[in-house]
Amino acid sequence: MTEPVRIRIMCVDDHPLLRDGLVAIIEGQTDMTLAGQAANAAEAIQRHREIRPDITLMDLRVPDLSGIDAMVAIRQKSPDARVIILTTFEGDVEIQRALQAGLADTC
Repeated sequence: MTEPVRIRIMCVDDHPLLRDGLVAIIEGQTDMTLAGQAANAAEAIQRHREIRPDITLMDLRVPDLSGIDAMVAIRQKSPDARVIILTTFEGDVEIQRALQAGLADTC
């Protein structure tokens, strides 16, 4: 019997506790696997190039660049990169900026 295909996910967030929580959720799923983690934008860009995850969970606020800038850099090298934006912003300014950068679709 062949092993089922698992979605490879990379988590990007500068808060270790949040990252650990996301990792625990991902590892508890039968159809997902953690491909990698990053705590800042530069690390996210480098790790994405190395591991080519299926999906990146990206915090909008990470040290050294914004999550949007990190995703722009990632998509310059990997135009088909898929991202789910994580944010605690109350307003929609940063979300609108992400949409304008072509990084997400509205649901």
